[in-house]
Amino acid sequence: MTEFKDNEVEMREFRLRVTVLGALVFVCFFLLLARFVWLQVIQHETFAVKAEENRISLVPVVPNRGLILDRNGVVLASNYSAYTLEITPSKLEASLDDTINQLSRLVEIDVRDRRRFKKLLDDAKGFESVPLRTRLSDEEVARFTAQHFRFPGVEVQARLFRQYPLGETASHVIGYIGRVSRAEADALDDSDDAANYRGTDHIGKEGLEKSYEKLLHGQTGYEEVEKTSGGRAVRTLSRTPPKPGSNLILSIDIELQKIVEEAFGKRRGAFVAIEPETGDILAYVSRPGYDPNLFVDGIDTQSWDELNNSPDRPMINRPLSGTYAPGSTFKPFMALAALELGKRTPSQVTYDPGYFVLGNHRFNDDVVGGHGSVDMRKSIIVSCNTYYYALGNDMGIQAIHDFMQPFGFGEKTGIDLENEKTGVLPSPEWKRRRFKGAAGRWVGGDTISVSNGSGLNAYTPLQIAHAVANLANNGVVMKPHLVKMVEDSTSRARKLTVAQQSYRIPLKQENIDFVKNAMVGVTSEPGGTAYRVFGNAGYTIGGKTGTAQVVSIKKGEKYNAAKLAERLRDNALFTAFAPVDKPRIVLAMVVENAGMGGAEAAPITRKALDYYLLGKRPSEKDKGNVELQDKEDANAPAR
Repeated sequence: MTEFKDNEVEMREFRLRVTVLGALVFVCFFLLLARFVWLQVIQHETFAVKAEENRISLVPVVPNRGLILDRNGVVLASNYSAYTLEITPSKLEASLDDTINQLSRLVEIDVRDRRRFKKLLDDAKGFESVPLRTRLSDEEVARFTAQHFRFPGVEVQARLFRQYPLGETASHVIGYIGRVSRAEADALDDSDDAANYRGTDHIGKEGLEKSYEKLLHGQTGYEEVEKTSGGRAVRTLSRTPPKPGSNLILSIDIELQKIVEEAFGKRRGAFVAIEPETGDILAYVSRPGYDPNLFVDGIDTQSWDELNNSPDRPMINRPLSGTYAPGSTFKPFMALAALELGKRTPSQVTYDPGYFVLGNHRFNDDVVGGHGSVDMRKSIIVSCNTYYYALGNDMGIQAIHDFMQPFGFGEKTGIDLENEKTGVLPSPEWKRRRFKGAAGRWVGGDTISVSNGSGLNAYTPLQIAHAVANLANNGVVMKPHLVKMVEDSTSRARKLTVAQQSYRIPLKQENIDFVKNAMVGVTSEPGGTAYRVFGNAGYTIGGKTGTAQVVSIKKGEKYNAAKLAERLRDNALFTAFAPVDKPRIVLAMVVENAGMGGAEAAPITRKALDYYLLGKRPSEKDKGNVELQDKEDANAPAR
């Protein structure tokens, strides 16, 4: 049976479907139109700004780091530009090792470069570029550029590098810069200087490079760069130039520095010379030193281990953080204290039989049989221990402590370097804090040892030099400093870092003059402990030798350097100022484990003063004479 279709019904269904579909199309078109209006009209300004931001990038322009120069204009730290080969690990397509091996066929990459790269990589973020090779030659740059397409994630960058032309000379003064570590980067991001350090790869790590970082760094500039959607730079729209860092004009005389460093040879120790009237540090020696250029590109593990594990500890800044007993260099201050406090007169005599007895303990002088009758002047010239044992016992520890403190003993000098040690000016209160129970009780023997410059005394060479400068300057205290002036790199305007005295120690001039005169006798009179070194100096110098024990000798035994390991022998010290009538230079030094101050420390001082006061440089003949003199003085009563 034939079935007839209901066309009317089908038409209604068709029209319904067309209507629904048309409505759906209309709704979609309306939504698109609404979205278009939303984006193009209502949000036009917002997206226009974002488009502009994507089109234009702000690129930081790192400023030139300020120079460091000595007082006479000799450049100690400068900058130079060079190409570096850098890898961004997150952008590599091949493995890191394969990439480096492939690169080594184009550019020379030695074992040290690989070690340094791995050390830097451990401290870097994955998206940061890490230098593999620095200071590429033009030929190496050309070879890599021709094959650049094979190495995604590897770039050649033009960078500014720090250079220390004199290498190891004054390394503990200048310090060094190094690549910004992850911890330092995080700290900078949280600081007020975050914007100023955008694009900066290096930062001061030690010495003046660290303590004057903000001044040396300068002000970062910016470029507005137009780029394509792919990130390729098209043109520079505007530029805010960077402001170079300030230059540091040091108080150091680098020629004096070199002479002292050479005079030390392979010996360990410290030397600080100060101009007492200004507080300018003329020489600041810590031996041994290190080459700061090793750190600029990032030091490799082997070199770092060699420096860190050396028994000579070249990374220790000895004038700043090495603490030593001052030995007999403490005696002039004890004599001045006795005069100021009325405990002794210049003519008052103490008999020295070769020892001093306190209770059941006997404190020996270093001269068997003693010095006989000793007044104050003789006590300084011949360095009589017994005189100061008795004086210290009469004065008491609290009086000693209170008198010495204003001179800077046991106090930070405030020098413009970080991590200065305080040292120890002992007192009963200090000992109670330092030791527990009965060990913290102050006893008479402690006072006897302190009065002679040994025992619990522990000062940095910088503190000792500062104290002598205060004495030579008649009680006027100037803050010691290494940077004499800060120079604006653009205007060349200069500003003094220390313009006036810190304070004045109230002292009687006749007492100061007496002590100074006695110190002149140390170097100019037969019997003086430094007479053999300075007897024909050609200028008047006040000085004091010192010898300080490193380890205690058992009761009843006599000190014999030959029977001790080299690093257990006494330290040799010397302090001086010259010319006496108007001192231009004051110094303090220590030669570790060298023995007697007159034999080992004083000859180094002679070379320094000959140059600074007379312009005389050591010749080969002079070196031979000093070596012979050292041998002769080894058995002399130099203390």
